[in-house]
Amino acid sequence: MELSVVIPTFKERDNVAELVRRLDKALAGIGWEAIFVDDNSPDGTAAEVKSIAASDPRVRCIRRVGRRGLAGACIEGMLSSSAPVVAVMDADLQHDETVLPKMLKTLKDEGVDLVAATRYVAGGSADSFGESRGMISRVATAITHRVLGTSLSDPMSGFFMMRRDRFDEVVPRLSPAGFKILLDIATASDGLRIAEQPFVFGTRHAGESKFNVQVGLEFIGLLIAKLSGGFLDPRFIFFAIVGALGLVIHLGVLKGALLWLAFTPAQSVATFAAMTSNFFLNNELTYRDRRLKGWSMLWGFLSFCAICSIGALTNVGLAAWLFAAEREVWWAAGLAGALMGAFWNYAMSSLFVWRTR
Repeated sequence: MELSVVIPTFKERDNVAELVRRLDKALAGIGWEAIFVDDNSPDGTAAEVKSIAASDPRVRCIRRVGRRGLAGACIEGMLSSSAPVVAVMDADLQHDETVLPKMLKTLKDEGVDLVAATRYVAGGSADSFGESRGMISRVATAITHRVLGTSLSDPMSGFFMMRRDRFDEVVPRLSPAGFKILLDIATASDGLRIAEQPFVFGTRHAGESKFNVQVGLEFIGLLIAKLSGGFLDPRFIFFAIVGALGLVIHLGVLKGALLWLAFTPAQSVATFAAMTSNFFLNNELTYRDRRLKGWSMLWGFLSFCAICSIGALTNVGLAAWLFAAEREVWWAAGLAGALMGAFWNYAMSSLFVWRTR
């Protein structure tokens, strides 16, 4: 076994067989395995992988239940690999599998630790991008270079190969939240020797793109986490972003409620509105990999409200006192009250609602 190829998937059933066929052709003469890490896709992606694995021992499937997220899937797949070299690529066939042998040769011959496939050097191309997505990719790359100073020409690529022993060294410093695993690895490693391999970014074979606003928010969270030197975890940053949106909702509801209510009941209504929005936004963004559904979501919401009730009582009490003491400056009183419960909400909801560290 020379190479383990980790392929994170979510709703990629129609691409699996074609990708295995292409890997078999591209990696002829190389001992390889393909590890599909599926986030419990509703379209039967895991079942498709297992049907192929039944007759091809080089293919196996890790099906994740109750966990979501590209970075986390990549980390689990890489930790389960059995070869001394591990590669990560997408399942949508946009990553060119024919460059894998070249990447493996570079890794061996040049003594580097990681080979990143790039669209933005001579021989590479991202022409298959639409105009808007291409612009977003270029802007994100420019921001990354300016803010983090990484040497990668294409830190958004997500297509790379590295020595397994170097991955084992850096994995404790990686975040399972987010999408940009290559950028996380490159900026979390000290003295990582990196080479690049140009490739032509292809068109999606089947299925739909996972690129959305949430990906952009997670990218911003990762940048802030890296700027803090790892002091701030991306999950806390996502929680803070949601909290900021909740604060806008809180103040908006408070201002409207003051047209009909006295300050204390108006602050109570605004607090409950912000609490509700924070729960659902956190469930979709901050704790996406542990998203609650069905009855679990209802129970989680009730638990979240119960945990936040202490912070809410302090919020309302402090805000009412400040409103009276500070000559009825409603926005300052509301802001101070909302901030009071923030730390409590984050710590307790992480522990008891979504049950993560």
